[in-house]
Amino acid sequence: MPEICCIGHITLDKIITPRLETYMPGGTAFYVAHALANLDHTGFRLLTSVGPTEMGAVEDIRKRGIEVDVIPSRKSVFFENKYGDNPNDRTQRVLAKADPFTVDNLKDVEAKIFHLGTLLADDFSLDALKLLSSKGIVSVDAQGYLREVRGEQVHPVDWADKTEALKYIDILKANEKEMETLTGTTDPREAARRLAAWGCREVLLTLGDRGSLIYTDGKFYDIPAYPTTDVVDATGCGDTYMAGYLYSRSRGADYVEAGKFAAAMCTIKLAHTGPFNGTEADIRHLIG
Repeated sequence: MPEICCIGHITLDKIITPRLETYMPGGTAFYVAHALANLDHTGFRLLTSVGPTEMGAVEDIRKRGIEVDVIPSRKSVFFENKYGDNPNDRTQRVLAKADPFTVDNLKDVEAKIFHLGTLLADDFSLDALKLLSSKGIVSVDAQGYLREVRGEQVHPVDWADKTEALKYIDILKANEKEMETLTGTTDPREAARRLAAWGCREVLLTLGDRGSLIYTDGKFYDIPAYPTTDVVDATGCGDTYMAGYLYSRSRGADYVEAGKFAAAMCTIKLAHTGPFNGTEADIRHLIG
């Protein structure tokens, strides 16, 4: 049985920053798979759903030694991500949507940890969460549940089923804006307490250059952000964080060790376009 299975769409992304404009594959599935391909990816598996246009991205991941299962979709997700001078400020448009993941096409998947890369609110239904929680640990990036597409525009929304869904989620990651939308507070510690009270066992809040906060079993763990000399592309940083955290935890690291490992991966990733391309030695060196 795989240790970690990441489930999510590979997207086509148009990325616009003050310094560049480029097209490339994206999505949680893409960033997590490529990040772990640079580490010991024994026991990692990817389950994705793409249209014919993104099969090349799937083959590239397979060439890196990652096992990939594909659910055919009529289209792939097509995002436009536009960043300002602050990499935390992003506006999005969705130019195409893929088919959602369903109970039927998830019923045979097995793993100890399922990491769900939600990109849009309807990617995973409540029934899909219930099914996966009966099979293993469920880890979720909150971002997609807080995005509703109207026309081509992505609008921030609250997660309608959050108090029910969080009963089936063991690990939840959210950034500052997402935690405020979910909980109504800008205080990370209070936000973490509220999310845990709804049922989540481990809450991970990423706070930009202020680092990240992990809350579990009634205890807080403050994780530093490692400074970077050059911020080139923030796309996929949250996914990189989760890849590093789950990788480290699955190999026996405690919460602080895993958080530092994840944070160091993000710093390395920020300095270039595309997914994390460093090594475990690079990560350990940065942590010191």
